[in-house]
Amino acid sequence: MVNYKDLGLVNTNDLFKKAIEGKYAIPAFNFNNMEQLQAIVAACVETKSPVILQVSSGARKYANQTLLRYMAQGAVEYAKELGLNIPIALHLDHGDTFELCKSCVDSGFSSVMIDGSHHSYEDNIALTKKVVEYAHAHGVSVEGELGVLAGVEDDVVAEHHTYTRPEEVVDFVTRTGVDSLAISIGTSHGANKFTPAQCTRDENGHLVPPPLRFDILEEIEKQIPGFPIVLHGASSVPQEYVETINKYGGVLKDSIGIPEEQLRKAATSAVCKINIDSDGRLAMTAAVREVFANQPGEFDARKYLGPARDELKKLYAHKTVSVLGSAGKA
Repeated sequence: MVNYKDLGLVNTNDLFKKAIEGKYAIPAFNFNNMEQLQAIVAACVETKSPVILQVSSGARKYANQTLLRYMAQGAVEYAKELGLNIPIALHLDHGDTFELCKSCVDSGFSSVMIDGSHHSYEDNIALTKKVVEYAHAHGVSVEGELGVLAGVEDDVVAEHHTYTRPEEVVDFVTRTGVDSLAISIGTSHGANKFTPAQCTRDENGHLVPPPLRFDILEEIEKQIPGFPIVLHGASSVPQEYVETINKYGGVLKDSIGIPEEQLRKAATSAVCKINIDSDGRLAMTAAVREVFANQPGEFDARKYLGPARDELKKLYAHKTVSVLGSAGKA
């Protein structure tokens, strides 16, 4: 068994407490490979932001769990090499079984999410409590979920969303002992969060999705004041990346995300962790497609993954400074 402290990682409890007090959100950036990890660490050191390295079940299978442990440890050392020992957590995103969460705790993760939202309410509580009891025995923080987000992300698939019921949150948090709670207020997984029919158009003709349900968020805050809240499915799907991808042979139709100003508003509340995955995928894909289109003879992976890494770093730095407000909080 590997303890996360031996890897130089932190759990999320202190990070969330400071974020709520400071009215900002910690970025939770998903990664699968070295270039993504380099970009995350470099951006967060440059902007002096704490960060949560987030790994889905699919990413863990892809990257290999042993390599992931050393990559996380390497991220801590890389940050020091760049000049700042920023707080870094390693978090399991959408763990769906006790066994998976236990395996992550045992292999050095400092935080895990148990997503029992696809179960009945009582079964969700039972599963979440079981994970909490094991994780807390090892100093690992736990995120639970109430409500269902629509969309597709790796192994997580749901056709319809179910808003979190504020009247359930006190009972759920009390009976499970979770450290943070992922809620559903209108975000969704993937790059196709809304259909054009669900949107209106602004004065420039751009599609504007329906606003997040801040009324639900406010009621949840009243029920569990000061309790850490998490937003999943919070990518904004920058249209410049969508346009670049489509320009160079991609086919991304109706890719619409969450407006960044809504995420900034959410970050000033008890929402202290915001997950961003699809935006990074789009940035990377756009950069790679542009290299392939303009330099069709290129076959050195460093020559297309390098520009992808640079674009990712730019995106992540923007998120910490202008969206989440976490810059300068390391």
